[in-house]
Amino acid sequence: MKFLSHQILILLLMALFGMVSIDCSRATERVLRIGDQKGGLHALMNAANVLDTSYRIEWMVFPAAAPLFEALRSGAIDAGWVGDAPFVFAAATSAPVKAIYAARADGTSTAILAAPQTPIHNPEDLKGKRIAVARGSIGHYILARALESAHLSLNDVRPVFLSPADARAALKSGSVDAWATWEPYTAQSEQEDGTRRIIDGGKGLLSGLIYLVAVNKAVLTNNDLLADFVRRLARAHVWAQTHLDDYAVVWAKETGLSETIARHALGRLIYSPVAIDDHIVTEQQDTVAAYARTKIIPAPFDTSPFFDARFNEVLLH
Repeated sequence: MKFLSHQILILLLMALFGMVSIDCSRATERVLRIGDQKGGLHALMNAANVLDTSYRIEWMVFPAAAPLFEALRSGAIDAGWVGDAPFVFAAATSAPVKAIYAARADGTSTAILAAPQTPIHNPEDLKGKRIAVARGSIGHYILARALESAHLSLNDVRPVFLSPADARAALKSGSVDAWATWEPYTAQSEQEDGTRRIIDGGKGLLSGLIYLVAVNKAVLTNNDLLADFVRRLARAHVWAQTHLDDYAVVWAKETGLSETIARHALGRLIYSPVAIDDHIVTEQQDTVAAYARTKIIPAPFDTSPFFDARFNEVLLH
């Protein structure tokens, strides 16, 4: 009995020390918390096979940029993937964030869609109509710019602020006349619901810029992890430019959408990494000016404090 008790004691002590060792390992493991959107960074980086990091990445998926920015404000995530328009919307409220990586597409991924039976064919036809849109999103911005191009304003339409899922349902039911949104929602709605594209962000209507935005605290405390993540993200964006079919297979699995929809969406989501420089800041000021003209934000402001160019040097290394 004494021998058995001694063995049990040894086993218990070994288990205890093993547990302590595991707990210490977890305590010292470094973590980067990334906010994503449907069909966003995780799908891209997974497809490009660049997620073999020495640190752990915790992913949180958000339906739109507004709740992602709330998570940044609260410290629930370290960085997130957002378009330039919602970035301006957050910066206008002095969000404690900085854009640390930029990429550019042609702007066609953001569009205003109309139901097939609705007699809306151009931005002028939007006057007096009910438009579903997520407040402060890139969809909100394309709506404002499209109306400007038709010499109209947001006061000339009836915006209905909805999440993407609710907006799609509203458009299908006829409770709204059009929907201002982005990928993958544009491709899904066009392919599955037969909606028509009224106007998109191509031909200079949108900058096509998108950012990895980090909370200020993370830039200071997780600088090396963010630099590594930026390097991998840039590699993934370059890879995607010549591997659309491979990207579409992974993207379809992660979003639950068909590969047909994936190819339509990703054809408009081919991004090229660009350095954060004075030109980018100037372009962002143009977005600020447009937001101020349309009263989405109360007044213009200087965006330069919300950019951090220190990660430019790691883009393609």
